[in-house]
Amino acid sequence: MMVSLVEITFYISALNSNPATMGLTSLDLIHAVQHLYFIVAAPALFLPLGVVIVSSNVLPRVLGYLAIMLGAAFAILGVVTLYSLTLPALVTAFAGLQTLWWLAAAITLIVRSGTASDTKVEVSLRA
Repeated sequence: MMVSLVEITFYISALNSNPATMGLTSLDLIHAVQHLYFIVAAPALFLPLGVVIVSSNVLPRVLGYLAIMLGAAFAILGVVTLYSLTLPALVTAFAGLQTLWWLAAAITLIVRSGTASDTKVEVSLRA
């Protein structure tokens, strides 16, 4: 979240033309922050989250392993593209995979919470 907030701050500062170099400086900082997301923020979120999911029963283990793979892939792509000024379109498109992961995790939680509620009702009716 912090990386995104910093990036948005630089987008807003790029609109300011005083001093004259503010726009170009802000655009360079935006590119640096985008690399920071791939190298630090995404792996710092997905790697520990994947470990927790694998070691718990809240979500299926496959989502945990996918989270670990996503975190590792983000770190690798961040380092590989470190010396390019802008992120290639393929790398940016890869970032969209995290949206699918979050959607799958949310749907799984909703489905599991519904079945957990039904189970509790059945147990309480039997007692």
